[in-house]
Amino acid sequence: MATEILMPALSPTMEEGTLAKWLVKEGDTVSAGDLLAEIETDKATMEFEAVDEGVVGKILVAEGTEGVKVNTPIAVMLDEGESAADISSAPAKAEAPAAKQAEAEAEAEAAPQAASAAKPAPAAPKSGDGARIFASPLARRIAADKGIDLAGITGSGPHGRIVKADVEGAKAGTAPAAAATEAAAPKSAAPAAAAPAGPSSDAVVAMYQGRAYEEVKLDGMRKTIAARLTEAKQTVPHFYLRREIRLDALMKFRAELNKQLEPRGVKLSVNDFIIKACALALQAVPDANAVWAGDKVLRLKPSDVAVAVAIEGGLFTPVLKDAEMKSLSALSAEMKDLAKRARDRKLAPQEYQGGTFAISNLGMFGIENFDAVINPPHGAILAVGAGLKKPVVGKDGELTVATVMSVTLSVDHRVIDGALGAELLTQIVENLENPMVMLA
Repeated sequence: MATEILMPALSPTMEEGTLAKWLVKEGDTVSAGDLLAEIETDKATMEFEAVDEGVVGKILVAEGTEGVKVNTPIAVMLDEGESAADISSAPAKAEAPAAKQAEAEAEAEAAPQAASAAKPAPAAPKSGDGARIFASPLARRIAADKGIDLAGITGSGPHGRIVKADVEGAKAGTAPAAAATEAAAPKSAAPAAAAPAGPSSDAVVAMYQGRAYEEVKLDGMRKTIAARLTEAKQTVPHFYLRREIRLDALMKFRAELNKQLEPRGVKLSVNDFIIKACALALQAVPDANAVWAGDKVLRLKPSDVAVAVAIEGGLFTPVLKDAEMKSLSALSAEMKDLAKRARDRKLAPQEYQGGTFAISNLGMFGIENFDAVINPPHGAILAVGAGLKKPVVGKDGELTVATVMSVTLSVDHRVIDGALGAELLTQIVENLENPMVMLA
């Protein structure tokens, strides 16, 4: 029986993507693990693998199609012995999946009784806690026919995807009552739309009639950045803590280390020391090593520190995991690798998602100080300015010159209270002003 290949969710937050390139053509025979297509998410271009063997019978979504919703059919796979004639009734090649999705949703709203009476489709099964379950279309169909709950099956396919072999030997069972109730219940009325944050697109364009301008189309990354930062500023109760850090001891220590590391081709940056200082501070103040999880706070044991990397058209925040355990040279090498692949948009989702704390360093651009926006669900982000020569008062009251760097800690007040945030920032400052302690 012909099987639909659905647009995959290549990250937990992916809702739609661009089918950038097909790596197969109609009539090709593929095996599990073979590459089918390149798909652009909001952050990266990723390869999509086949999870079952078969023949590509029909391609439904053309290369370059944008806004393809997750779980939209993009191709049809034929089983052994089938031919293209067996899928003559398959839907025509999709040209505007977003529009078709909207049309389908409108039809569902118009006939809620029919929708509730229909058998729930297994296209996007959910586990009991609402998380998406990744499974091949064939595995979903077999599970539906046998009454198997996919939430209780561990997938053996690529990236943990559930495939045919995983469900063939599983015992039939009843799907969780909550899921059945959710599938059967008619869709509730949507809440009233919030008032727009500013003038409409047409109103803005009208303001500039007669003026020369270039219209720049928003790509997926820019749309995601706009949505997430708007949400962050509207829903996260930010507060800000500011300190100045004297860098003279660190600059001297860094120069000595770099001289010793030169034969190994290692050159440490100030940012490497900042990453290490923040990672150790999170260990010293463990209550601040936390994220907001809706109805709970999660306190992490390791220090997973995200670092903002600017790329053309947006930014990534790759995460250095277990940063407190790594040497400065290891952090430096890992950060260089992550930054390079971020600029090439080659990072995997697990490399830029997660973490509890972030660093945004604009000092290299000459910015003295700024306030960074928290990247949910992080508990805090450190904004780092440039190190500048400034007159300061020494310990004995004498006036002297020192290299001073301004930092601002943006804190989510739901996760970290004022005193706790101050304790965390003080620990970061002490680590940077006494860099030798970071090697102890």
